[in-house]
Formats: sequence, C-alpha cells, structure tokens
Amino acid sequence: MQYNTTIDHIRLTDDGRGIVILDQSQLPNKTEYVELRTAEEMYGAIKTLRVRGAPVIGIFAAFAAYCLGLQIECCDYETFLKKFTGTAEYLSSSRPTAVNLSWALNRMVETVRKRPGRPPSQIIPDLLTEARAILEEDIAMCLAISEFGLSLLKDGDGILTHCNAGQIATSRYGTALGPILLGRERGMQFRVYADETRPLLQGARLTAWELQNAGVDVTLICDNMASMVMKKGYVQYCFVGCDRIAANGDTANKIGTSGVAIMAKHYGIPFYVLGPTSTIDLATPTGSEIEIELRDPDEIRLKWYSEPMAPRGVKCYNPAFDVTDNSLISGIITEKGICRAPYSESLAALLK
Repeated sequence: MQYNTTIDHIRLTDDGRGIVILDQSQLPNKTEYVELRTAEEMYGAIKTLRVRGAPVIGIFAAFAAYCLGLQIECCDYETFLKKFTGTAEYLSSSRPTAVNLSWALNRMVETVRKRPGRPPSQIIPDLLTEARAILEEDIAMCLAISEFGLSLLKDGDGILTHCNAGQIATSRYGTALGPILLGRERGMQFRVYADETRPLLQGARLTAWELQNAGVDVTLICDNMASMVMKKGYVQYCFVGCDRIAANGDTANKIGTSGVAIMAKHYGIPFYVLGPTSTIDLATPTGSEIEIELRDPDEIRLKWYSEPMAPRGVKCYNPAFDVTDNSLISGIITEKGICRAPYSESLAALLK
C-alpha cells in the first residue's frame, strides 16, 4: 500500500492573485479544494474552519494579505499603508485566540512600514517575499519540532493526541503529529489514540484521516474514553498542539485539552505541548489573560446530526479552547528545543 505523508493543502492560484486551500470542513468524506479571492472569502475561510490550525492560519493570512494588497487601488504610500493595515486588522478579527494569525499579519504590516515613501508597486513584491519566508520558516520549524519530539519516543510507544496538529494544520509534518509522521517515514511504528474532539470532531475527521493515510496505527476514541486507555497502560505519552503559550507556560489549545492533561497527571503519563516559538506570547502573563473564542451553540445542538440532538432552545456553552495550567505540562517542544519548568524562565530565555 502506498502511504501519503505529504499533502498539498495551501497554494497561490495560477495567476498569483488568490489562494487555493484544501477545505478542511469537508474532510474526510470529500477532498475538496476551494479558490479564495476576496477579503470576505478569506475571512470566512478562517472563521468557518475551512482553514484551521494555528501555524497554517498564519501562513494563510500572510498570503491572503499579499493577495488583498494587490487589490488596493492607490498610488501613494500613506494611503496604501492605511488600507493595508485595515485589511490586516479585518483578517485578524476572524479568530482571536490563535496568536499566529496576528503574528503573521503584523509581519506583513511591518514589511510595508519599513518601506516609507515607496510606491505600492515596489512594496508588493516584498510582501510576497515575506509571505514565502513565513511558509519556509514554518517548514523548517515543523521538521525541528518533529526531531525534538521524536527524540523522546521509542519504537512501539502509544501516544494520545487531542484535536489536530498535523501537516494540514501547518506546512509539513505538523507539530503534535510531527514526531509520529517523521518516525513513520523512518520505519518506526507507533500506536496513536486520537480523541474525536467534540464538538467539531477534528480528531475524528482530520487526525484519524491524516494518520491513516500515512500508514500509522491509529485508533479513534471518544473524548470520554481517554481515561480508560490511559488506565489500561496503552498510552506512554500525550502530545498536543497549541494556539497560544502565555509567558508562564499556560497553553491554550482545543477545548478538552486541559482535561487530558489532568488525567495524564493522575496516571503519571508525560504530557507535552508542541508548538512553534511564534505561538509564545510573552505579552500575555498567564493563561487567564488569553481571550477564549465562543462559538455558535448550534455546533453542539445540530452539527453532524440529521435532526437536533438536544431539546429545542436549551442553552449551550461552546468555548473553542481551554487553557492547560503549566503545572500539568511535562515540557513545551519548540523548534529551538524543549522548554521545561519554570516556564517563565525557560520560555523567556528561548526567545532571547
């Protein structure tokens, strides 16, 4: 059987003025690519999770900003800067929790700011260069994180993961899934338990799909089965991704992650968070200051069902993320190395 460890999931259109993405909202039943050209389409792709995963959101946003910069009609620098900054702010408002989104867009805006007085025609090529740099840095980041994570594992280990932090959430390999996919390429065998990740089922739809395509031994479990597989000794490590890392090492990730960390602590299983240094936000002191996105209640009541599976009108609380306390984290694996407690010191030192 031919296994696929490389997926083409984000690129510019042939004319270079739009973006083509693999629509993650259609997986695993449909492998569908969509073309995006307007600001509204690009904003909607992030908001509705057609493109999702903190690193790839940053990559997408950079190329989106470039494409939308091409559409700005003006000939003077100040007008271009004002309109381009407004476009970046609009895209950044689509999802507040993932820091990579604002990080990448800030880099694009800074590219313009560093060229005062130049006509837009001379700035546009630099925007494309910056977007490509963000992509290339992400590819290198994924490989480095994968190497550091793989250094912890041995052949045959059982790994539990929550949500999706594979290559379709990044550029290549992924973060939390990166060590598994890299190890698979090198002939190693792992047993992966993928939480389904309610209510949007990223684990069931995306992680299971990616790992199965890569020939990894993956078992899908409901979120509330994680404790059972841990208790039975099936799991030696927990690997999860992250959308934001506070200065003290608290991490925001898909809702349900903190529960996994609590169970891992109870059963003595190492719990690692894998993410690029771009997700480290030293301006956010602790996880308490991380803004948590609240999503449509119908994702709980209606989504995936042919008819409602909850009483009509019942109230729903639907946070997209939760925050894992740093005391539950065995280590934070970045492209620059593995940070350990005290995180307020190790993370700051890493970014110096």
